[in-house]
Amino acid sequence: MTDDHDPTTPHDPATEDTRRTPRWMRSRKTAVAGITAVVLAGGWAVSSTPGAQAAYEQADAVNHQLDRTSANLDRLTADHHAGGGVRNTAPKDAAFQRSLDALVTRDGIPGVEAFVRQSDGKVRSYTAGVGNLNTRTPVPADGEVRIASNTKTFTATAVLQLVGEGRIGLDKPIETYLPGLVRGKGIDGRHITVRNLLQQTSGLPDYDTLVASKGLLAVQHTYFEPRQALDAALTAPAEFKPGTSWAYSNTNYVLAGLIVQRVTGRPIGEVITQRVIDRLGLRHTYWPNTGVQTIRGRHAQAYFRAKPGANPVNVTELDPSLGWAAGQLISTPSDLSTFNRALLDGKLLAPAQQQQLLTTVAAPGFEPEKGWSYGLGFAKRTLSCGVQAWGHGGDITGFETRNLTTRDGRSVVIATTALPTKIEGLVHVNAAVQQGICDMA
Repeated sequence: MTDDHDPTTPHDPATEDTRRTPRWMRSRKTAVAGITAVVLAGGWAVSSTPGAQAAYEQADAVNHQLDRTSANLDRLTADHHAGGGVRNTAPKDAAFQRSLDALVTRDGIPGVEAFVRQSDGKVRSYTAGVGNLNTRTPVPADGEVRIASNTKTFTATAVLQLVGEGRIGLDKPIETYLPGLVRGKGIDGRHITVRNLLQQTSGLPDYDTLVASKGLLAVQHTYFEPRQALDAALTAPAEFKPGTSWAYSNTNYVLAGLIVQRVTGRPIGEVITQRVIDRLGLRHTYWPNTGVQTIRGRHAQAYFRAKPGANPVNVTELDPSLGWAAGQLISTPSDLSTFNRALLDGKLLAPAQQQQLLTTVAAPGFEPEKGWSYGLGFAKRTLSCGVQAWGHGGDITGFETRNLTTRDGRSVVIATTALPTKIEGLVHVNAAVQQGICDMA
């Protein structure tokens, strides 16, 4: 796989060794290099026939019209929410603000948003840097961002709700719901369970690491069907026998989304909206409609740098469809905090499914730091201050989010408007989230 981005850093002995590419490196290498079209032997490719090209051009024209319409809605929404953001009730933490400022000055991030909720319910939004590198306008407090793999937690929640209703069996093979679909070298849907998907123990290869990169700008506005991602993954062999190890794979959550759609007969975005977003009243969390590449509410511009020192490219508008049930949602730091707290508090799942959600296995390589374990779309780590915290995080071209929530109600979400160009940058983001949690102790 070619890669025009180099996020490498000298070996850190504190990071966990793994035979497979760590989760944070997988998502970073693919997202920063650019979500790519697959042209693999036995895989799929964009057809070059005249009829296909005409269809693609027609679809592209429709997408551009949707973009123009959505851009107009963006302006109207921005005007409506000109005074938006969070009503701050907690005092400002100067040390936490300095850690955010350092992400800009030290790590080269254009803009940063953060949201903090204390155990007593008091909240505060923070910003650092600028929201637009050309105009130098401020970062909007609690603006909308693409939350990428945090979408997995929403998808897992919808699946577990259906488990509680008896419509999905957590330990049933995925063949039950997608007969004959999942076959490959060492891959058989008859031996992979729904739990394996949600807990990242299926052994399925990650389609993110199997695409042949054509560079970011070539595919920034490309629409992908979920079956294309799955077909790409199935061209590679299984990484291990289901249930015998752990490895992060976006393919797992594409399949989880397909199962939800098969069981409910409705699109996964609609199911997540009705079962989670609307239920919690998350006003700025939504599933972008097919073809829409813009962000509809108040938001900073998002940027891409191929390597340290490179000129930034504005990537605010892009098609997030390759992420789909693994990474398509848009939200705000405060909405994401509300969701994570509600999930951890048991407000979205019945007790039996809540217990399954929080039952974890070791997850080496989930983040650069040691000590992470993975439940069903929700990850856990004991912090330096001794407190146990839960979250997920997500990377997509232009945005990175990291978050932690504790059982006593503390919550911190940080979103950056570019992926760090070095792994140290990710370590610094994670450290800032941990600092925010521990300083509230």
